[in-house]
Amino acid sequence: MHDDEAQRRVDRIHAFQEELTALEREQVLVLDQPQRARLAAHHGELLRSLAAAFDVDVTGAQKQLSWGMRIVAFLGAAAMSAAVWFLFYKYWGRLGTPVQVAILVTAPLLALAGVELAARREQTGYFATIAALVAFACFVLDLGMLGRIFAITPSQHAFLAWGAFAALLAYGYGLRLLLVAAILSLMGWLTATVGTFGGCYWLSAGERPEHFILAGLAVFAAGFLPHPRREQRTFPATYRLFGLLAVLVAILVMANWGETSVLPLAPRTVEHLYQVGGFAASALAIWAGIRRRWLGTTNLGATFFAIFLYTKLYDWWWEWMARWLFFLVVGLVAVLLLLVMKRLRTAARVTAP
Repeated sequence: MHDDEAQRRVDRIHAFQEELTALEREQVLVLDQPQRARLAAHHGELLRSLAAAFDVDVTGAQKQLSWGMRIVAFLGAAAMSAAVWFLFYKYWGRLGTPVQVAILVTAPLLALAGVELAARREQTGYFATIAALVAFACFVLDLGMLGRIFAITPSQHAFLAWGAFAALLAYGYGLRLLLVAAILSLMGWLTATVGTFGGCYWLSAGERPEHFILAGLAVFAAGFLPHPRREQRTFPATYRLFGLLAVLVAILVMANWGETSVLPLAPRTVEHLYQVGGFAASALAIWAGIRRRWLGTTNLGATFFAIFLYTKLYDWWWEWMARWLFFLVVGLVAVLLLLVMKRLRTAARVTAP
């Protein structure tokens, strides 16, 4: 069991208690006093054990505070990273080369020590996340500065080093925010590397969105790798979400700007192919998400299916249709989609075990 599973167990306990209260009020099921005492004692002990072993919220107020703590932790990590970045640049020119190299070597090591200390002293991971993002910022800054000092030719392999460092932090301490940094860095490296194989300069690889499709598929496939450790159980969903996001965004760009394609086809033909592919990919994501119970995949697929649909409606009707009529048709299409989704939801509820 990991933190998310423990939180779901806590939520089920609270939902059961509320439903039991409603059943007793309706005189459907009434427990005698010894039964209620045993049940309350069991739930109380279970909640205490889950709270001691996992980072869970056992009350509504705790859950609201947890969301606030996540936001504050992210903003704090971003602010600390920016402070390190600007501090380096403010005083960098006043230091000699040996001092610069010594600072560049020791800064990430000190930040890593801070990560270890925070992880040992505080189980929720908020302070470890702040220290880990600072360490990642120091590492990114170090590679850039060392490259300038020793006149190293820039290349896309810096993304690989950044991604590897972030992945080590993410897997070592179970930090999902660092996993996101690793995924983005590795996708940047894959995209630039594929672009160089096609003959373009690595900094220009982003001008070919199709390269992101390959990188996104690779990241999505990583979501099927086993993650046996408790703190890593949520990592596959993160891989799937960001991999699918990269694929669908790239398809959306290609569906509207076919002239950036590497395919030897006319731009309009490329756009039509990717428009069809966008509908197919988003529908497949919805189907796979429902079948495998991947909530993030289902929501992302539904979002992009709507985006592709409304983009096509704009292409077909915006130029010649009256504005009021266009938005009326879009609203009616939204109503039709809601009816279809409602039928699918009803069918899923009927066939559920």
